[in-house]
Amino acid sequence: MTSSHDINPDLPPYLVPHSQENIRILYADDSLLIIDKPHLLLSVPGRHPLNRDCLISRLERRYPGVAAAHRLDLDTSGILVVPRNKTALIALNKQFQDRAVLKTYRALVYGSVKDDAGQIDLPLIRDWHNRPKQKICNDTGKPSLTHYRVLDRRSNGSLLELKPITGRSHQLRIHLMALGHPIMGCDLYAHQEALLAAPRLLLHACHLTFRHPITHGLLSAYSPAPFDVNGLLPLRPG
Repeated sequence: MTSSHDINPDLPPYLVPHSQENIRILYADDSLLIIDKPHLLLSVPGRHPLNRDCLISRLERRYPGVAAAHRLDLDTSGILVVPRNKTALIALNKQFQDRAVLKTYRALVYGSVKDDAGQIDLPLIRDWHNRPKQKICNDTGKPSLTHYRVLDRRSNGSLLELKPITGRSHQLRIHLMALGHPIMGCDLYAHQEALLAAPRLLLHACHLTFRHPITHGLLSAYSPAPFDVNGLLPLRPG
């Protein structure tokens, strides 16, 4: 969730819009599900009682025993792996801890990114005075590394492929903001022009590769970014 309304007692609670989009199940077996989470659906229940609707609670009705091995922000769409039992949860948690899970995202960012590829290596820490934000802190921040590659430069932005090596909260948003190219539609870190350039956060988890927790075979799933397919931004002429 990206709002501080349900954290700051001086503000009324933030009630999450209930996404009407379906959860697409890309793969299912007795150990796990691979799903495509829609935009504006929490991965796990929020703190407020009216924010209990989420990916896990919806899946629980059909697949009792599911749990969260990792999460996507409310505003971020895309692929998640969901274990169906404790054995799978423990095995998948270890893969995430060991950074053995390969994750790829697509993002549309504000402006034309100069370099065709690069990396952003900036340590992050919780911004306690501006929760739920994070911030860059060279002294006490946790190491955070993101690789990026420009896929397309458009008239008012750039389409990027992002590969986070670490998995810090808001890592991609902050790293791209620090690069000078905030993600369009980001309500936490983008300047006003970038925020208003899109009707939603243009960030999508498009590719996930990991080992099956029981068979240890390699599993890989892909989901195209809806804003890439639908072309919310026009291609640059010529």
